[in-house]
Amino acid sequence: MLDPAAVREELTAAGLDGWLLYDFRGSNPLAHRLLGLDERPSQSRRLFYFIPAVGEPRALVHRIERGSLDHLPGAKHVYLSRQELRAGLVAVLGEAGRVAMEYVPNAGNPYVSTVDAGTVDLVRACGTEVVSSGDLIGRFLSTLTEAQRTDHLRAAAVVEDAFAFATSLIHETTVGGGTIEEGEIRDRLLAFFSRKGCMSYSPPIVARGVHGADCHYETGTGQDTALRRGDFLLLDMWCKVDRPSAPYADITRCFTFGRDPSPREAEAFAAVVRGRDAALNLIRDRFAADEPVRGWEADRVARDLIDAAGYGEAFVHRTGHSMGVNTTHGEGTHLDDLETRDERLFLPNTCFTIEPGVYVDGEVGVRSEIDVLIEPDGTVRVTGGDPQMRIERVG
Repeated sequence: MLDPAAVREELTAAGLDGWLLYDFRGSNPLAHRLLGLDERPSQSRRLFYFIPAVGEPRALVHRIERGSLDHLPGAKHVYLSRQELRAGLVAVLGEAGRVAMEYVPNAGNPYVSTVDAGTVDLVRACGTEVVSSGDLIGRFLSTLTEAQRTDHLRAAAVVEDAFAFATSLIHETTVGGGTIEEGEIRDRLLAFFSRKGCMSYSPPIVARGVHGADCHYETGTGQDTALRRGDFLLLDMWCKVDRPSAPYADITRCFTFGRDPSPREAEAFAAVVRGRDAALNLIRDRFAADEPVRGWEADRVARDLIDAAGYGEAFVHRTGHSMGVNTTHGEGTHLDDLETRDERLFLPNTCFTIEPGVYVDGEVGVRSEIDVLIEPDGTVRVTGGDPQMRIERVG
């Protein structure tokens, strides 16, 4: 749950008068988590919790559920009618002129914009300006504890070992002319994770040949799913230590078996590597200079290089995502200037992927995904082994 003192510090630094958290029946999952409501009985009425930059928090709750926020500090206002709701919101906001909510103008970032437009209108009608809480969400939902940092590093090491396990398995099975199904590799990898004390909410992507041209390919659903010597493989794996609060590791590498990559495969992968490393270096350089860097900027520098290499139309997703604990995708800053323009800052004590890809339908699909951990001192660290610089030949 939120520490109001820590929130006040962030609000002061951002020049905000407060943070207004709102939820109605779980409609705002970000506020739901921040307010510690996941572990409490379900609520059926609207509730607000306001943390001002100066002073104590103030709650606004319905008379039927007057105890719904009693686990949090601060004064309590109770409403029954819609008129009392409006009056109570005015009282809770007080003189606050500029407050943060889970809102982004013009639907600019749906990962943050989880408060409905009507509620934003209601707050504005109280004479209060509403701005995005995006960087506050990053600070209070995506920064890692020391235990989570340790868990991520452990998971990243397991994924790195899993690549060696998978490629050895494929090589040994196919070197004498045999085959092995994508689905068998997937199942063997899930068992490998379990033996290492890790788990995954969904299975890895084992994409043989042109299957990799579908960036969200589902293992085993292609036309020919048996790997054999001479094949190309895109392998995307993720797992986490088997604990609810542990963050994932998520890495993608590409391989050929018994042959060198084709010129087309090598060219596309080289373009992806240039984009990946440009994004990584931008973030490193900005942190080293103690300068801010935002998610859209890292996406843009990678995307421009891949476009210059002639593969811009084949790069169909954002460059990376924040790392989560329930899935691989978290609530922090994404590397995105395509589907959204993520204006949020990269922050110390956060983890995310950098994973540009090129997908040419019916021909080739390549992706290089690395995990990046920003340490408390601003050091930008790649986890899970060295980034793959070229498609690796096995055998």
